[in-house]
Amino acid sequence: MLNKLESLEDESLAVKYLAKFNEATKRHGSLIMNRDEKLSHDEWEQECRISKGKLDQVLKEIQEL
Repeated sequence: MLNKLESLEDESLAVKYLAKFNEATKRHGSLIMNRDEKLSHDEWEQECRISKGKLDQVLKEIQEL
């Protein structure tokens, strides 16, 4: 994935997608590590599903570049 971004000629597009990827992985990682103690188990599962979906979408967009 990073190789794909590094090989893009449009550096601003690469930076945009790298930022989207970083944000998606940051949120997903935080949920996986269960750092938000305020969430119930059901809320945590739902948030994990949502964040994984967002991460998958970003990865798909990068692959389609």
